[in-house]
Amino acid sequence: MTIKKVLLLGDQGLRKQSAPVENWGSPLQKIKIDLADTLGFLQEKYGLGRALAAPQIGCLQQAIYYNSGQEQIFMINPCIIEKSRDKFPVWDSCYSFKVAFFVRVFRHRRIKVRYWDELGQEKETEFTDDLAELFQHEIDHLQGCLATDYLEDNKEIIMREEWEKLKKD
Repeated sequence: MTIKKVLLLGDQGLRKQSAPVENWGSPLQKIKIDLADTLGFLQEKYGLGRALAAPQIGCLQQAIYYNSGQEQIFMINPCIIEKSRDKFPVWDSCYSFKVAFFVRVFRHRRIKVRYWDELGQEKETEFTDDLAELFQHEIDHLQGCLATDYLEDNKEIIMREEWEKLKKD
């Protein structure tokens, strides 16, 4: 099991643009294993979260690993090809924030993503609501963009403890 260090807010590595994956062999499998192992560790440690982008573990490749417990998706070179006009507010956090705080941002309610799986098969998948928000967040990481970049009002930041109170209401 390989647990990688997650880059934290302020690390300039999170602000770099990731390169498209071109080698589909063992380097890609290593990225997948590193993302899967690290995500599993983080989910257990923080008790939430569903995905991790390669730049968060210092790998500047366009790859995202998602694991909900029931479904796993390994996205390679993902690109949002369609977005709804309709947006909705979400409280967004990140492993690169140690899930210590949340920011209220607006995300597209529906997106369509084109990506390749680990076998090199092209896919197009539509995501709505919480999954649309999640994949917008992860794809942003590939461009060096963080949830805090969408913050419109600095009063829209809350600590995790306050977010958990909101969740209960």
